[in-house]
Amino acid sequence: MTVRRATLADEQLLREHWEAFEAEVPAPPEDQETWEEEWADVSADIGGRGVVFVVDDGSGSLRATVLKGDVLHIVFAYVRPEARRQGTLHALVREALAEGRARGATRVTLDVLTANEGAVAAWRKLGFEPYSSAMAAPLESVRVSEDRPPSTGATYVQTDDHDLVARTVAKYLPRIGRSARTAVAQPRNGWTKVDDELCSRDPKALRRLGRELSLAVDSVVLTLGIEESAVVRYILWDRGSAADEYASVPEHFGPLPPGDVIALGANPTVAQRLTGADPDRVRAVARTGGAVDELPPPEQLLAELAEVLGVG
Repeated sequence: MTVRRATLADEQLLREHWEAFEAEVPAPPEDQETWEEEWADVSADIGGRGVVFVVDDGSGSLRATVLKGDVLHIVFAYVRPEARRQGTLHALVREALAEGRARGATRVTLDVLTANEGAVAAWRKLGFEPYSSAMAAPLESVRVSEDRPPSTGATYVQTDDHDLVARTVAKYLPRIGRSARTAVAQPRNGWTKVDDELCSRDPKALRRLGRELSLAVDSVVLTLGIEESAVVRYILWDRGSAADEYASVPEHFGPLPPGDVIALGANPTVAQRLTGADPDRVRAVARTGGAVDELPPPEQLLAELAEVLGVG
C-alpha cells in the first residue's frame, strides 16, 4: 500500500471520495456544501495550507490542516468499503501525523458525527477520545422553560392508608427532584391526594411519581392535571403501568401517529374497572378536540373529570 501526497490532478478521485462519504453519512443542514465549495478548501490544502494524502490505488484519502495552538486537525478521511479493516486508515493517519510533527503540532483533533457509529469506533481504536459535544435541534422543537405557560397537577392514590403514602412519597420524591412543598391530604372517598410543588408544575415529574407510587403502594394511582394551561391529562396507573391515558387535545404539542391520537382518548371500561366511574359519564366528560378552544375551559374540564373519577 502506497500513500502519497495528492495533487490538483487528483480532483476527480477526491471528488468521488467526498461524494461517497456524503452519501454514506449525510451532513447536517448547517454543514452542507457543494463540491465547488469543498474543492476550494481541498485545493488550498494541497497548495500548502494543509496537506492531502491519497492511497495510490484510489482506496482512500485524508485531508488535514494545522490550527492555532499547534493542533493538527483531520478535516476529512474516507476509505472505500472494500478496503476497510485492512490498515488503510492507519496508513493515511500515519502520514498525517508525520506531517503534523514536521509542522510543530503536538495535538491532533477531528470531528465525527455521533450517528456514524463505525467511524466513531474506528477513531476510538486509534486512541481518540471525545472532549466536547456539539448538539443541534430543529428550531421549532426547542422549548425554553421560561416561555411555557404554567402546568398544574396532583396525584391520587387509591388507599386510606395516609401514613403509607406519606412514607412512600418521602422515599421516592428525592429521586425525582427537589420540591419546595409537599402535602399528603387525609383520605377522602377512598383516595389519598398528594399535592407536590415540583410534580404540579412539571408533568414529567408528576408522571414519574404516579408510576413509582403505583409500584410501591401496589394500588391504583391517578395523576390528573393541566399541562401548560391548555391540555387536561389523566393517567390511571396500575402496578407501574399506564392502564389508561387521556389527553383533551392530543396533538397540542405536535403531530402524533393516528394510533397514538386514538390511544389518548379515555377508555371508559378501564376507568370503571379501576375507579368505579360510570362509563357513560366518562364518555360524556372526557372529550377530545383538535384545539383547546373546541372544548370547555381546561379548569372546568379538570373539575368535571375529578368528579367523575371520584377525586373531586
